[in-house]
Amino acid sequence: MKPTPKSAPETGARNRAAGGSNLRKLLAFGAHPDDIEFGCGGVIAGETQAGREVRFVVCSRGEAASNGTAAERTTEAEKSAERLGATIEFLDLGGDAHFEVKVEHTLKLAEILRRERPALVLAPSLAPNQHPDHPRLGQMVRDATRLARYGGVKRLRPLPPHAVEQLFYYAVTPEAEPTDLARVLVDVSAPEVLAVWTAAMEAHASQARTRNYVELQLTRARLNGLRAGIGQAIPLFPNDPLVIDSLARVGRGARAF
Repeated sequence: MKPTPKSAPETGARNRAAGGSNLRKLLAFGAHPDDIEFGCGGVIAGETQAGREVRFVVCSRGEAASNGTAAERTTEAEKSAERLGATIEFLDLGGDAHFEVKVEHTLKLAEILRRERPALVLAPSLAPNQHPDHPRLGQMVRDATRLARYGGVKRLRPLPPHAVEQLFYYAVTPEAEPTDLARVLVDVSAPEVLAVWTAAMEAHASQARTRNYVELQLTRARLNGLRAGIGQAIPLFPNDPLVIDSLARVGRGARAF
């Protein structure tokens, strides 16, 4: 029997009482309603359960998809975000399958970064050979994190500049994993994390009509976990080198020497 998913907000509340509320906000961008959940939903579950505030910015309603209407997919995304303990908003960047890398779109993203003021940002990988919306959004989020820092950008002046601490890319499919960046494996093996992540992916029922995406992502996490000697793991790819103040904060390597 599959474990009953625990409420991410409820679990997070226990951890906030233990000091987890000191964690600063995470902002996750997705091109389509299910990208964040399938690409890095286990990471999100772990963060909300640790007490971190997470917000999703979904940049289309999946209106060009083979399965599911825009209204249906919007409802699925809202339900999924709720299961993960995240809030969600939708942004129009031209519509599903119509993304273009434009300054106007990048400035919209930069406005959201200034408004939300996250410490961490997650965005789709820049690697090709995937839905073209994914790398285009990843590029615009990357550029927006730069523009959000610059005080002299006229369009952004109503909001104070903001610099994120770290931008990570996630890959919705193995083919989208970048080969030119280092990877960080995030352990998502905890049963309560896996249960909430699975429930969030299952909320996107329309996308399971032609392929079992839930099993695909769980299997992928299992393979990544086997590489590191743990149950399940999700890879993230830092845009910039990670900076630490002590080697004591470095986790172990994935290779079992």
